[in-house]
Amino acid sequence: MELSNLRPAEGSKHSANFRRGRGHGSGNGKTAGKGHKGQKARSGATRPGFEGGQMPLYRRLPKRGFKNRNTKEIVGINVSVLERFDSDAVVTVESLLETGIVKNPRDGVKILGTGELTKKLTVKVNAFSEGAKAKIEAVGGTCEVI
Repeated sequence: MELSNLRPAEGSKHSANFRRGRGHGSGNGKTAGKGHKGQKARSGATRPGFEGGQMPLYRRLPKRGFKNRNTKEIVGINVSVLERFDSDAVVTVESLLETGIVKNPRDGVKILGTGELTKKLTVKVNAFSEGAKAKIEAVGGTCEVI
């Protein structure tokens, strides 16, 4: 016999569908494995977080902040990044994903006005800043909000 071969004795372990409280002969009769009296012997378990009447942790800690359900997570991209594209190209969210400029568009993509642009592009994204729109249109490009 080796440690790797040890197993519980045949019949000593109960299956998951074992019927508790069915007499002394069953091996789990009378108190049905719940011991004698006390809260854990009763039916109706306490709810999660109940600390026996003590002020529970979730009420002892101060409330903090506010989480707005309606926020949108917009990915911002500067105009200077659009220099990667060829002149007269159509820049969309899909093309930004393909080139690796945007990894995850989340709720939308917004073009911001930092940097310079020298190429004429047609840009189709969710939003533009005023500065970005002015710079794209100054070189003969167009801005389309999708």
